[in-house]
This record gives sequence, C-alpha cells and structure tokens, in this order.
Amino acid sequence: MRHMLLATTLLSTLGAFALPAAAQNCDITVGVVMELTGPAGAYGQAGAKSVEMAFRDFNDAGGVDGCKLVTDTRDSQSQGNVAVDQATQLVNIKKVPVIIGGIISSVSIPILTSVTAPAGVVQVSPASSSPTLTALGREGKTNGVFFRTITSDALQGTAAAKYAIDQGLKKLAIIHVNNDFGVNMAREFAAAYEKLGGTITSTTPYNEKQSSYSAEASAAMTGEPEALYLVSYPVDGATIARAWISGGGAAKFLLNDGMNAQEFIDAVGAQYLNDAFGTSSGTAKTASTDYFYGNYEAFSGGIKPDAPAADRSYDAGAIVALARAKAGKGDAAAIKAAIPEGRAAGGEPIHAGKEEFAKALALIKEGKSVKYEGVIGPISFDEYGDITGPFRLWRIQDGKVTTVGEMSAEDVEKVKAETAK
Repeated sequence: MRHMLLATTLLSTLGAFALPAAAQNCDITVGVVMELTGPAGAYGQAGAKSVEMAFRDFNDAGGVDGCKLVTDTRDSQSQGNVAVDQATQLVNIKKVPVIIGGIISSVSIPILTSVTAPAGVVQVSPASSSPTLTALGREGKTNGVFFRTITSDALQGTAAAKYAIDQGLKKLAIIHVNNDFGVNMAREFAAAYEKLGGTITSTTPYNEKQSSYSAEASAAMTGEPEALYLVSYPVDGATIARAWISGGGAAKFLLNDGMNAQEFIDAVGAQYLNDAFGTSSGTAKTASTDYFYGNYEAFSGGIKPDAPAADRSYDAGAIVALARAKAGKGDAAAIKAAIPEGRAAGGEPIHAGKEEFAKALALIKEGKSVKYEGVIGPISFDEYGDITGPFRLWRIQDGKVTTVGEMSAEDVEKVKAETAK
C-alpha cells in the first residue's frame, strides 16, 4: 500500500511538472537583436525592455490563443558582424519567423542583407534611420520583409538643416561616425543646409571606440566654425564634445536624435551644453503615449520613458504581436502579410496596454479590422516599410532635454523639395 501511495504521489508530481512544460511548448519565440553593449548600448537596453513590456501586455491580454510571445534576446555589441552571427542562430537554429532589431543602421543593414531578406524572415527595426534601407527596398533587395518605426534620415537631415538655420547656426563643422548612418545623415544635412544658406567649414568622419578624438576635433576647427554638428552616439559623442571644447571649439552644438540622452549630458557637463540643439523623429500623442510614459519606468527598472528608442521599440513589439495574432499561424510570410492589416484604414482604433490588446484580440477573432495607434502616434508603412511623421525640435537647458517645437512631415518635404531644385 505504501508503495502504491508513493507511486501515486510521484505520478501526481510528474503531472504537475508536465503542465508547465506543455505550456512552455506553446510559447511563440520572437528573435530580438539589440545593441545591449558598445556605443549604442543605452539605446538597445531601453529598446529590449520596451519589447518585453509590449509582449507582457499582449500575453496578459490572452496572447495568441493562450500561447505566450517570448523573446530570445541577443546582444549585437553594436557590431554588424556580431549581429549577423546572432541573427543567423535565431533564424537557422531557433527558427524564429521575426527578428526585432537592430537599433542602429550599421547593425540592421547587415542583418537584413545577410540573414532576414534571404531567409524571408520578417525584420522590424525600432530606430535604424539610414536612407540605405529605403534604397534596398526600392531595388528589390529586402524581399519585402523589412519595416521600421522611425523616419528616414533623408528627412531628418533636412529637418536638422532648417532647424540649424532658424537657430542662427550658419557656419558649422561636421564630425560624424564613419558608418552608414553617419555618412548618410551628414550628406543629407549638408545638401539641404548649404542650399538654405549655411556654410560647412569641414566634414570629419571618425571611427568608433577610440580612447581619444583630439585629432578629429582639431581637424574640425579648420575654417573657424561657429558651432559643431555632431552625428554620433552618447559615449563616443561625449568624448568628442569634450575634445572639441577643450581644444577651443565654441560651446554650440547641433546634435542628432540619439544624443538627447542624459548619459551624454552628464559626461560632457551641462554647463557646456546650454547652446546645444537637436532633432528627433517625433511623435503624435495618443492614449498609447500616456500609457507608456506612465508605466515604462517602473517596468524597466528605472529607464526613463524618453530614452532614445524606448517608445518606438514598444510599438515594434506591439506591431509584431498584433500581426502574429492576425496571421493565425507562425510562418514569416503570413506575419509579413498581416503587418499592414494591423493598421487598416477604417479599423477599430487600438492603443497600448493589456485592456486595449484584449480588445484587439477579440476583434481579430471576430474577423474585424484594427488600427494600432502607437506610443509614437498612428503608424502606417509604405511599400518599403518606411513611416512618415513629424520631427521633434529640442534643445538642452540646465542639463535637461527640452522640446521647443515640431516640424511636420509636410513641412520637411516642402523644404526638401525646395532645396532639391
């Protein structure tokens, strides 16, 4: 009798353990390749947490027929070759139908060209803004699998040029990171800035992770520029800004979107940045914006909701989750086809958070259309996976980033058309 009781107890115990195992087999894995370390580490850490938060909310709302979305998150180390290795493992070994990432273009582009496009795996980048990604789509080299929740630098460079002129910055030197993102941003900016009447005294590329940038800062001072347009990331950017100031450069800066980071301000010193201006891909406030700003910091363990790439990464996660639910199956082709359907014209507006995702899942089950209005605003993709949207104009005052205005997508397109003549 005692043996029978033991056997019954053992079987009951094994059964108890078998249930979670079965549930775990139901999990739907999405690959995430983010820059958790390296020059863009702050962006990737914020972005990865945002995707996790979007999936948490979606799973709490019921998931896909009760199955949870889970992430397999890999660190690109802010390097393209590392990113390709990690993405290859996710696609070939883990068989993921979707990869979210990278953050920076020099990571996203090699993932796209070497891994996701050839394999037909969906890729959604929250923050890769290089015009090269649009060009690859136009040339038919993306297999239609690429989407991004940030506007192209082809527009941001134009917005930055107009903002610089409006702030009286009419004689600039440029120092830019020597990768696809930096080269394209500097080129697009220069084309518009000079047509608007500005003068560029020099353009100096730099390689990442150097211990000193004194040589680059010194070279950029040729021609007596009144300010520096610095296209960089927070860590290297801070080293360059300090070298510029210590070498006698004017404490006036124009900065790209990723530089509106507290990490950069603290490293340079707030007292040197009161004449620092910048542009970012903007947002149109929705109920999702309020939800995200009210909940992200607690979820992320202290990362601020205005951290670069945080808001866009939540939207990337939400878009993937809703597409997977709409697709009804896990293959990449079905998910790719479902992504535009998550923002269907005339669909029921859906916002971020558990309750809103539960509403979306009910509508999808009824065969009805939904329209996700994200943290950054309503999102729709063109045929190349690009979005359009406003640009945020900001400056640094007393050690804090302050929004001072906005430039609509229509206004930027108008300036671009005028400067292209």
